[in-house]
Amino acid sequence: MKKFIFFIMISTILTSSCNSNTKNVRGQITEGYIEVTGGKIWYKIVGADKRGTPLLVVHGGPGAPHDYLETLEALADKRPVIFYDQLGCGNSDLPTDTLLWKIERFVEEIVIIRRELKLEKIHLLGQSWGAMLATEYIIRENPEGILSLTLSGPLLSSPRWIADQNRLVTLLPENIQNTIKHCEQAEDYSSQEYQNAIQEYYKKHLCRINPLPEPMNRTNSKMAVNIYLYMWGPSEFCATGTLKDADLTGELHKIKVPVLLTCGEFDEATPESVRYFQSKIPGSKIHIMKDCSHSHHLENPKEYIKITEDFLKSNDK
Repeated sequence: MKKFIFFIMISTILTSSCNSNTKNVRGQITEGYIEVTGGKIWYKIVGADKRGTPLLVVHGGPGAPHDYLETLEALADKRPVIFYDQLGCGNSDLPTDTLLWKIERFVEEIVIIRRELKLEKIHLLGQSWGAMLATEYIIRENPEGILSLTLSGPLLSSPRWIADQNRLVTLLPENIQNTIKHCEQAEDYSSQEYQNAIQEYYKKHLCRINPLPEPMNRTNSKMAVNIYLYMWGPSEFCATGTLKDADLTGELHKIKVPVLLTCGEFDEATPESVRYFQSKIPGSKIHIMKDCSHSHHLENPKEYIKITEDFLKSNDK
């Protein structure tokens, strides 16, 4: 591991409430920056003064900053909940060097965050692409002090994800299917027709709340499209980037910590695939949320927080 200079700017405030979709949270909120390869990443600790085992939250994308996961602040009533924006998006530095957009470097961020914030024991939660990062971290680093792993709407196999999205596209109205097929054959990804078709898909499988909740809009406004295009591609169902062949399926048996997998009934991470991943992780649990999609933590926050909180408590040591 290279030597990293630690740079931190801290502001601490007291908060008595969070947004209306979550339980009230009282405690310190601490924000700062940590130096990593390529720049500084921003973090926020909600409930910094709580005494429970911290929860570290790894957001999705690639390139979608943490804002859409703010529902998880409700878990800070008894423990610190730590959010951060991966390098290149949100409140973190925004370098453009594509050499930085590698799984190994994003995993390295988790290593550095734990070290600099002195997180000896943690629960770890990864959502979507963040689930791949969290899983890679546990498999590659074999870290000590991980009490549990929660994988929400997990991307763990790009080939399986792509196959699932292609199947879900066939359930769309025929005119939308034809638009998607025509635009992708012509590699016309920026056309308004293609973008409109994508939105119809997203309304069913990415987030079923209309209009979109404010935290999701904030994430969208700060989305690092350059990273998403480079690592994934022009849409959830058209993978042309560096992650298109990523697959952890054959290594899931190496995970030795307690695991909870969650997904929505209409999730991009389909219940069939999430059940398959569960079958590969000894002793893991699964929870499928009815009438929900990839954003099940936003669509039914009460149920999501309850199942996640119970899982964390059952593995506190």
